[in-house]
Amino acid sequence: MGKHSRPGPPNQPSRAVPRADTGDPLAAYNKRRRPPLDIHRRHRPLHGGGGHLRPDEPRALEEWNGFSYEPAGTAANLADAVRWVNEQMSGEEPTA
Repeated sequence: MGKHSRPGPPNQPSRAVPRADTGDPLAAYNKRRRPPLDIHRRHRPLHGGGGHLRPDEPRALEEWNGFSYEPAGTAANLADAVRWVNEQMSGEEPTA
């Protein structure tokens, strides 16, 4: 096995996607509209730093709109932010 034969880090979702549908004229466009690493919702600390540091500080919530992340609100702490990010996973799939 060569140096570059690894599929990637085991803690990240696969970026392997099915080939573009030749019958769909917007297939390439829809593929480009996917969020980075297929993360539709994310949270960021309001005062910078690592996401795992200072779990009691507020977080900015961001949601993918098809082109970029846009602000969706705030959370009081890390636990609330993680709950908000994970609640989409239990609901419906996002529409692209």
